[in-house]
Amino acid sequence: MTGCNKTTPQSNEALLSSADGFTAFSFGGYNIRFRAPYSLERYVDVVKWDDGYLVVLAKYSHNAEPEEEYIDLKPILEGLYIDSASFLKSIKSVRIAYA
Repeated sequence: MTGCNKTTPQSNEALLSSADGFTAFSFGGYNIRFRAPYSLERYVDVVKWDDGYLVVLAKYSHNAEPEEEYIDLKPILEGLYIDSASFLKSIKSVRIAYA
């Protein structure tokens, strides 16, 4: 399941988090949610941001140490009928953010 809600725009920095079995990616007034891996506890760090492709460190319940995880946002955005080129062009960085 994938969803998208408008949020208040902030800057050229996007936010990544997870809760209740979903990953949330927030930027430009949008909060895009999609299914996270079943054993994901939380995202720990963003290793790399490359125009819609994320390399992150994630903490899973089955492993004591964080693991590298890969997220490709382009197919998710296309599934929501969001033009990925225009949505992603303003994003300069991504950071992990939990409330």
